[in-house]
Amino acid sequence: MQARAGTPDDPLYEQLAAYAGRPAATAATGKDPVNAPMIRHWCEAMGDTSPAYRGPDAVAPPTMLQAWTMRGLTGEPESGDATDARSTAYDELLRLLDGAGYTSVVATDCEQEYLRPLRPGDLITFDAVIESVSPRKTTKLGTGYFVTTRMDVRADGELAGTHRFRILKYRPTHRAKDLRPRPVINRDNAGFWAGVAEHRLLIQRCVDCATLRFPWLPGCNACAGQEWDTVAASGEGTVFSHVVMHHPSFPAFDPSGEGGPYAVALIELSEGVRIVGNVVGVPYDKVRVGLPVRLEFLRTDPELELPVFRASEGG
Repeated sequence: MQARAGTPDDPLYEQLAAYAGRPAATAATGKDPVNAPMIRHWCEAMGDTSPAYRGPDAVAPPTMLQAWTMRGLTGEPESGDATDARSTAYDELLRLLDGAGYTSVVATDCEQEYLRPLRPGDLITFDAVIESVSPRKTTKLGTGYFVTTRMDVRADGELAGTHRFRILKYRPTHRAKDLRPRPVINRDNAGFWAGVAEHRLLIQRCVDCATLRFPWLPGCNACAGQEWDTVAASGEGTVFSHVVMHHPSFPAFDPSGEGGPYAVALIELSEGVRIVGNVVGVPYDKVRVGLPVRLEFLRTDPELELPVFRASEGG
């Protein structure tokens, strides 16, 4: 049963709810105009070969909407940037939650709406608002509050799209530190997780043009077709790229249970699509680009099974 604002069950919620509608950023500017190099890098990373994103009449992939608002690794605004209220209302809200013991955070989902294409040369400005704070919720990770922000992105002053981003600020259960985070399953990817439950790695295939795509998406990147079926991956692949995670220590991601370091790899399947996953069977410092791997399924705890990729020392 949810607690109501201002009741003895949850006096904190009344304070949190007061932040709904307050600005998180005002008249902020993107670091760079929309530009062809960033579009090219994005498409190469995502494996998106649509001709709409190349040539003199190119547009930016709609899913890049948030990319044009990012401020780099430092997160600091450019010198002379317009007012940024994030450091006040939004950070105040997070500090209030931290002080009440809701110190952990996980991103849960995002929603985007596209109103007009972005083209090279467009100048990006954006406003953000704390759209809502949920009543207290109990999840498998722990008890906490969902905080939703909405960003309105403008190109040369014209509204181009909206981006909603939702996080859960929570107090971990005693077991959460020993478990991997739960995947977010929605209507777009439920079929993938149903396949995992059957020990099948399913790849979407466009009915109109037969293009394979992964991760799962509601539409085809190549022809924009909306109809799709699936093919099961053979399980063969190679390491396309990888990173080694040294910090923070997270025992649930480390096969040894000691918290790392551990490798996270981008696997190129023999079908041509790529998936992020753990490489097992070799030490983290033996993972390399081109290493052959084979799909298997790992039960990480009684409620979660995941696709992983096994390599051999001599691979």
